[in-house]
Amino acid sequence: MRAKLAALCASVLVSAGICSAQTTPATAQPDYSSVYCSGFVSDQRVPDATRLVSSEQSGVKIIYGRGDYVYINRGQDKGVRIGDRYSVVRPEADPLDVNWFKWQAKLLKAMGTHYVDAGQLRVVNVQPKISIAQVTLSCDYMQRGDIVVPYEERPEPAFKDAGVFDFFAPVSGKPVAMVVTSKDYSQSAGRGHAVYVNLGTAKGVKVGDYFRVFRYQGSLAELVAQTKGYQDRLYGFGSSPGRYNWNDLPREILGEGIVLNVSRNSATVLLTYSRSEIYAGDYVEVE
Repeated sequence: MRAKLAALCASVLVSAGICSAQTTPATAQPDYSSVYCSGFVSDQRVPDATRLVSSEQSGVKIIYGRGDYVYINRGQDKGVRIGDRYSVVRPEADPLDVNWFKWQAKLLKAMGTHYVDAGQLRVVNVQPKISIAQVTLSCDYMQRGDIVVPYEERPEPAFKDAGVFDFFAPVSGKPVAMVVTSKDYSQSAGRGHAVYVNLGTAKGVKVGDYFRVFRYQGSLAELVAQTKGYQDRLYGFGSSPGRYNWNDLPREILGEGIVLNVSRNSATVLLTYSRSEIYAGDYVEVE
């Protein structure tokens, strides 16, 4: 009976034009803030001639957020017009400067400069040499000296079809790299977090690609204290009948993520699934 009533209701709604007989489900995509606020690492210097130089209430305000009016050092003399949109970025280094794993600093240097996505602006008033813009998107705080670049749309890749995560996925045979660091320089990450890996367009990576994250047992690359041979023997807690190296045992599949932004030697990856903490120093491969 319930099935017949449901079918009748659906028929009435279609005939009344309230819904279509055939509906296509919307394709799931990363949300706007994930795409435009995840930051990036690039070996190409971002042009920095245009800067955020001040704001209203400059005597008391040192950082700016959504809704604030800020001043940029370009005006009518540089062709700025009302309605122009800009993105605000800022080069940033890890303030702690402490390696989590052996090659972290070296790999990050090879990848390039880490830029924070601070947000977006829209010009509301143009004067001869200065323009006033309102902060329309706030990803992070903005401050004097931040770099202002013309707004460019970023690709919004679709998530792949949901399915059963393969905990024992075989080696893909495609390029392998590492999670070098993550947004805000956190050394651990999980689902919904952005991480930066040292693989980019030079190896064929593109926006929308998926990376699989994995870890080898027995690795001693971490700079935290580890006991040699902990994967098969640890005094007082039993041991295996033989000795095993890291490449003798199955790797541990930790999660996966989608590429949101890519440069020559790096990619910004949004983690879409994680079964446990993912750390800087874990490995990734293109799926």
